[in-house]
Amino acid sequence: MRLTIERLRTLVLVAGVLLVVALVSFLAIGKWKSPFNRRDLPQRLGLDIQQEANGWTYTHEQKGRTLYKIHASKLVQMKKGSNVLLHDVKIELYGVDGSRVDRIEGAEFEYDQKSGIVKATGEVEITLMRPSVAPAIAPKATPAQAVADKPKDTALAAAAQGASAGAIHVKTSGLSFDRESEKATTGERVEFSLAQGSGSAIGATYDAGQGLLVLDHAVELNTRRGADAVALHAQHAEFERDNQLCRLRAATADYRSGRATAGNAKVLFREDGSAVRLDASDGFDVTTPSGTHIAAPVGELEFDEHNQPRHGHLQGGVKMDAVTAARSVHGSAPAVDLDFTAQGTLRHAHLERGVEIASEQQGPSNSGPVLERRSWRSPVADLEFRDSGKGRMELSSIHGVEGVVVTAESRHGNGPALPSRLAADELTGQFGPNSALLSMVGLGHASMDETAASGSRQTTAGDRLEAHFAAAPPPAGKHPTAGASSSASQIESAVVLGHVELTQEPAPKPGVKPSVLRAAAGRAVYEGSGEWLHLTESPRVEDGGLELTATRIDVSQVSGDAFAAGNVKASWLQAAADKAGGHEGAAAKPGASFGGQGPAHVVAAEAQLHRITGEATFRGQARLWQDANSVAAPTIVLDRMRQSLVATTANPADPVRVVMVSASSPAPGKDAAKPGQPSVIRMRGGDLKYSDGERKAVMHAGVLGKVIAETASANVISNEVELLLLAAGSHPAKAGAQTEVDRMTARGRLTISSQGRRGTGEQLVYTGENGEYVLTGTASVLPRLTDPARGTVTGEVLIFRSRDDSVSIEGGGRKTTTETTAPK
Repeated sequence: MRLTIERLRTLVLVAGVLLVVALVSFLAIGKWKSPFNRRDLPQRLGLDIQQEANGWTYTHEQKGRTLYKIHASKLVQMKKGSNVLLHDVKIELYGVDGSRVDRIEGAEFEYDQKSGIVKATGEVEITLMRPSVAPAIAPKATPAQAVADKPKDTALAAAAQGASAGAIHVKTSGLSFDRESEKATTGERVEFSLAQGSGSAIGATYDAGQGLLVLDHAVELNTRRGADAVALHAQHAEFERDNQLCRLRAATADYRSGRATAGNAKVLFREDGSAVRLDASDGFDVTTPSGTHIAAPVGELEFDEHNQPRHGHLQGGVKMDAVTAARSVHGSAPAVDLDFTAQGTLRHAHLERGVEIASEQQGPSNSGPVLERRSWRSPVADLEFRDSGKGRMELSSIHGVEGVVVTAESRHGNGPALPSRLAADELTGQFGPNSALLSMVGLGHASMDETAASGSRQTTAGDRLEAHFAAAPPPAGKHPTAGASSSASQIESAVVLGHVELTQEPAPKPGVKPSVLRAAAGRAVYEGSGEWLHLTESPRVEDGGLELTATRIDVSQVSGDAFAAGNVKASWLQAAADKAGGHEGAAAKPGASFGGQGPAHVVAAEAQLHRITGEATFRGQARLWQDANSVAAPTIVLDRMRQSLVATTANPADPVRVVMVSASSPAPGKDAAKPGQPSVIRMRGGDLKYSDGERKAVMHAGVLGKVIAETASANVISNEVELLLLAAGSHPAKAGAQTEVDRMTARGRLTISSQGRRGTGEQLVYTGENGEYVLTGTASVLPRLTDPARGTVTGEVLIFRSRDDSVSIEGGGRKTTTETTAPK
C-alpha cells in the first residue's frame, strides 16, 4: 500500500499560519490599549498634543525607545458623556528592539472613559509585519525613515519595502476592547491575507490578560503548499499565547485529492512559530491522493524546527485502507508508531498489539482474470517505506514477530480457489515496484501450506523458510504499464532449512481415505517452475508402508512422484502397509513382496517412485531382499498395485541374480518324521518377472543367453527357469514359517550337473520337498543322463533323487536305453 503520512503536516502548517496571524493581530490590539487605559486620557492628550496640518500625533517612548505612535486627523471630546472620538486613526507599534512595525488603521474609534471600552465604529485594517523582519537595518536609522508614507530612496527604505512583502493584512469590523477585562472582541467577519494565501473567520475574542485568542466559528484558510492548493476549515480555534498552544475543533485540511481531519486537535508551537507537536483526539483521519485512508481515535505527531514531521503515534484502534482500480488493502492495529525522514516523508511504521492486514488484487494473465486475496496476522509488525516518485510512498518491506501467519487465496478465471499459508515465529516480506511481493523469509517454526489445482495439498515446515515470488505474466501481446499494479504473485522458488518436514495429501475422494506422503530432511528447495521439491541433507520419505532414504530426493508437488539419487535405501513395512486398507494410491494394497512375509528392503544408486500407480524403479546395483529371498540387478521395477517385480539387465557381465529359499525333503531313516531344513536356489539370467498373486517367479536368458540355476545338489543351465512358491503356512509342517519355493521348472536346451553326473533335455522339474529332479525331452530327442561310474541312460522320463542318489527311468511304453561303461 502507499502511505503518504507526511501530508499530515499540512494540517499543522496551515493551522499555525492562521493562528499566528490572529494572535499577532490581537497582540497588537493589546499593545495600543495602554494609551486608553487611563481615565484622564483627554487631559493628558491635551497636554501632549502638538497641532499639525494633518491633525495630531501622540508618541509614547520609554528610555529613549519609541514603543508606539497614534496619528489622528481630529480629536473630538463629546460635550455629553465621557466619550472621545478619534478620526482617521493610524496606530504604529514597534518592537522592543525596533525590529518590527505593525499598523492598525480605522476611520473612527470611540472611547468610553467610564466603561473603559474602546470601539471601532467602522472597518479596521491591521498590517502585521513578518516576525524577525528588521526595517531598522541601519542601527542609527529612526523608525520614521522606515515607515513614512513615502520612504526615502535609501538602502534602509528599500529594505523596509522588501520586508513589507511578508506582511499580514487583517480586516474586520465591530472591534471592541474592554480595559477592565482586557478582552478584545468582534462578532463580525474577520478577513486576513498573507503571501501564502488568505482566510477568514466569524467572530473573534482575545483575552490580553490570559493571552488567549478565540476564533468563534467558520474558520477558513486558503493557502498553497508548493504548487498545490490547500484549504483549511475549522469549526472553532483557540490559541494560548504564553503556552504557544493552539486548539482546533472539527478541523479539516483539503489538498490535491487528499484530506486530513481531526475532531479535536492541539498544536504546540516554538517561539519562532514552527510546530513542535500535534495532538489529535475524537477521531483523526487522513486521506491521501494515492487512495490511502488512515483513521484513529487518538493521534500525535512531532515536528522538527522546519515543520517537518519526525515521529507520530496513533492509538485506540488504527484502521488503514488503500484502494486503487486493481488492488484494495485494509489493515488494523490497536497502536501505530510512525517515523519520518529529514525531508518529512514516511520512513517506518511500527504496529503492535495485534496486527491484521488484508489485500485483494485483480489482474490479467494468459489463463484469464486472476483474483488473489492475501492476509497478514501478527502481534507486532514493522513496515518500511520508500519514495516511489512524485511525492508518493510505497511499501518496501514488512517484518513481523511473535508468531506471524500469512494466508493467500488465488483464483484463475472460473477455476477453483487455491489457498496457501505461510507461518513463522518471525517473518519478513520484501516488496518491489508498485508494492509487488518479491520474497518472504520466516524464522522459527516456519511452514508453508499450499493446495494445487489438482486438489492435492502439501505442507512444508522447518527452522527457516525463504520464498521468492514472481508476478504472473501479462496476457500475450500486452505489456505492463508504468505504475500499473502487477497481477497476482505466485511462488517461484523456496528454500526450507533445518528439521524440514513435508506432508503431501492427494485430492480427496468420496469414501476413500487419502494416503499421506511424509518426508524429512535438513534442507528443502522448492522450484515453482517445475513444481518440484528437492530434499537434501539426510532426506527421508514415508508413504504408507514405504520408507525411503537417499543423498537427494526430489518430490513432485502435483503428482507426488519422487526421484531419489545416491545411496538409495527403501523399505516396505508389511505390517504398516496391511493396516492401510481403504487408502488410495500406493497404499491401496500391501507393500512390495518377494515371496517373504517380513519387510522388503531395496538398495540402489537411484530410484523413481510413481505414487499414483505404486510403481517403483531402482537402478544402479539394485538389490532387493525379503526374509532370505533376494534379487540383484542393474534395474528392478516394483509394481505395488499389481504386486509384481521385474528385474532386467542389458549387460551380460552384470546379470540378474536371484536367491530364494526352497523346501527340502525330510532326512531318511530314523529322522524321516522331521521336516527337512530349507535349502537355497540361486539363479543368474537376463531378466526376472515375479507375481505375488500367482506366487511365481520366471527368469529368462535375455542378453546372458542362458539361465543358470543352482540348488543344494545340482546346477542347471537352460533358457528359462520358473519358480513356484508355496503360500505362507500352506504346508502343515511349516505353519508360520517363511514362504519357500515348492517347485522349480527349467526349460529349453537345458543341462544339469550333479555329483559328477551330467544330464541334458528340454525340461527339468525340481521339487524341493522330496528332492527329486524330473528330466524330460522332446519326441525326437529323449533326455539323457551320463554317470562316469555307471554309464549313460536315456528314456522318456529320467528321475534323479538327490536324497538317496538314485536314478529312475520311466519309458511310458517306449524304449529305454542304458549304456554302461565299465571302469578300466
